[in-house]
Amino acid sequence: MLDIDFITENPEAVRRAIRTKGVDLDLDELLRAYDDMKAALQEVEALRAERNRLSKATGSAPKEERQRYIDQSRAIGERLKGLEPALRDKEARYRALMLRVPNLPSDEEPVGDDEDANVVHHTWGEPPGFSFQARDHVQLVELNGWADLTRSGKLAGPRTYTLKGRLVEIEMAIWRMAIDLLTERGFTVIEVPSLAKEEALIGTGHFPSGVEDVYYLEKDDLYLSGTSEVSLNYLHSGEILSEADLPRLYAGFSLCFRREAGAAGRDVRGLFRVHQFFKVEQYVMCPADRDESRRWFGRLLDNAEALVQALELPYRVIRTCTGEMGAGKVRMWDIECWVPSQGRYRETHSVSELYDWQARRADLRYRGADGKLRHAYTLNNTAVATPRLLIPLLEVHQQEDGSIRIPAALRPYLRGLETAGGAQP
Repeated sequence: MLDIDFITENPEAVRRAIRTKGVDLDLDELLRAYDDMKAALQEVEALRAERNRLSKATGSAPKEERQRYIDQSRAIGERLKGLEPALRDKEARYRALMLRVPNLPSDEEPVGDDEDANVVHHTWGEPPGFSFQARDHVQLVELNGWADLTRSGKLAGPRTYTLKGRLVEIEMAIWRMAIDLLTERGFTVIEVPSLAKEEALIGTGHFPSGVEDVYYLEKDDLYLSGTSEVSLNYLHSGEILSEADLPRLYAGFSLCFRREAGAAGRDVRGLFRVHQFFKVEQYVMCPADRDESRRWFGRLLDNAEALVQALELPYRVIRTCTGEMGAGKVRMWDIECWVPSQGRYRETHSVSELYDWQARRADLRYRGADGKLRHAYTLNNTAVATPRLLIPLLEVHQQEDGSIRIPAALRPYLRGLETAGGAQP
């Protein structure tokens, strides 16, 4: 969330962010809720202070005055019984509206409502040309016996999958390669729960707007997280770190779940938009310095590009427009890998810069060298997400007999294997 003082001092900038990000929020309603809450809080605090004064005065007051003080204190208590519930309601209304306030997007990023306004920043590699009739990833995994996309439906319904044999090894090799690269670049590998409390999802900004896309376990009052960012961002909630402890660099690994509630009828074939997947997530918490945040944005993007290049996948980097980047983000750039069967690039990675928007929600603070407490800045980016990344990998590197050429960088993780499938076991 944004600081309320910033909102009241810069209402037009916030209105512009609400408009360009397409957020459902009436800023005037929020400001009225803030004034109502503040007035109610001042009244309650004044009465509490007066009751405390009377309580202290009662003990030292002359005997004939004590009953009057006691009666006055009781009368204030009765007034507070009526005012305090109303104050809690006003506080809840104000907080609910504050949680919907978007971050201000960078002036450098494109303004628009949907993907048509996104801008290509750069491309890498050339889409392959095939001298044979290329197959899509579903045909390739079925030909090689690497997945069971029919029986999995019996187990868990649509948008589920069962990977088998060599493809599981390839998937794990990709995770291992990503973890090794991030470890070499200073990140701490951390495996986090897939389960998350509501406050952790509020902390990242997935709630309240994205609640329909998250699985809820009612008996346990827990949610299945769609990314390890949720846990990583809440890991240090309520702590006060030292500036010397920053930046915190985490490579989070977790099993992720998404209902894909807003994607009905889209990408239903194969492995692209599934309910369950694995992800290695990059997460950075750094000091509240915009130049440093910008540098980390570049490094996270570079890490992801290094991994995609190691897999020899043609891709492009997209500067995402305001209407697509999400409420909390200052900027978001996507990596889209080439999918031959679709004849287009598809999103596989997103790098996001949020300044202190998440930190205020999750209570992530540190003490600076000057002794002042500040909210940290946060950033995140996909390192690898599977099985989605398997789609371009299989299709780009397919050979005429249906086998898959293993990229050189991945071979050490597969005991030197150069080709999988086809005539291979």
